[in-house]
Amino acid sequence: MTSLDLCSDSLDGLSVGDALGAQFFVPGSGLAALLDGDPPAGPWPWTDDTEMACSIVAELRGHGGIDQDRLAARFAEHFEPYRGYGAGAVVLLRQVRQGVAWRDAAGAAFDGQGSMGNGAAMRVAPLGAFHAGNNRTAALQAWRSAEVTHAHPEAILGAVAVAVAAAEAGWSRLTRSRPEPAELLDVVLAHLVDGRLHAGIVLARRLLGVSVAEAAYELGNGSQVLAFDTVPFALWVAATRLDDYPAAIHACVEAGGDVDTTAAIAGGVVAAYTGSGPGGIPAQWLARREPLPTTYADKSAAWSRGR
Repeated sequence: MTSLDLCSDSLDGLSVGDALGAQFFVPGSGLAALLDGDPPAGPWPWTDDTEMACSIVAELRGHGGIDQDRLAARFAEHFEPYRGYGAGAVVLLRQVRQGVAWRDAAGAAFDGQGSMGNGAAMRVAPLGAFHAGNNRTAALQAWRSAEVTHAHPEAILGAVAVAVAAAEAGWSRLTRSRPEPAELLDVVLAHLVDGRLHAGIVLARRLLGVSVAEAAYELGNGSQVLAFDTVPFALWVAATRLDDYPAAIHACVEAGGDVDTTAAIAGGVVAAYTGSGPGGIPAQWLARREPLPTTYADKSAAWSRGR
């Protein structure tokens, strides 16, 4: 497999998780039917998680890495408010469209503190999968991708954590060696510094044997829309269900909260390991996801032909 193959699978996992998760904003709503193999009727619209992930993937496919100015322009060009962007992202991307430098816009957010939101983490798993086998590069590129919209260290580290997890998942797929849940989280922790995000993932490691409900209660389920309220639980899900994509999405739906985002993060990481084969993204789910943006349609066709 190539880096683009892994990236493509991760994008599919992210976008299906995002689109399906968006159908379940009421905790427990429809979960029983989903578990019985009866997901909602399609098509499932994807949200800002997928829209921004597609911009990152376009950068990787066209240039092999993140140029921050170019990525900011992509984000602004493809920004559609109805996709569920947060208020802060709406303001920032409109400013970038109007010619404000992205660094100034991101730095001015939230009275100069920068955003601590989960937006940088929700879109970054395909970048990590692209750099499978090179966690350091995945971390650095994730940092660069995050800075375009999020100046707060907690949000940036949230993106780093997800990218490293996806890079490790992709490498484990290539080497056919599934890491134990604690091993995956240890790799992530090795790329972080002390803070609330780090503390959350340390706690996630201690909770590997608990139920979904307890993990969500202790770690958060994204309901605050903050990186440290979202990423620890999503990576707990990915670590404990790395070889079972449907189970990972079921866990995110069961937990409630910001379901599309936790499912996008967990789905992107897990799909880097599973792809769409056994334990991977169900074909029925992929068919019900709204097609990816036509701007990127050539990408999917080219990657499919190359497999």
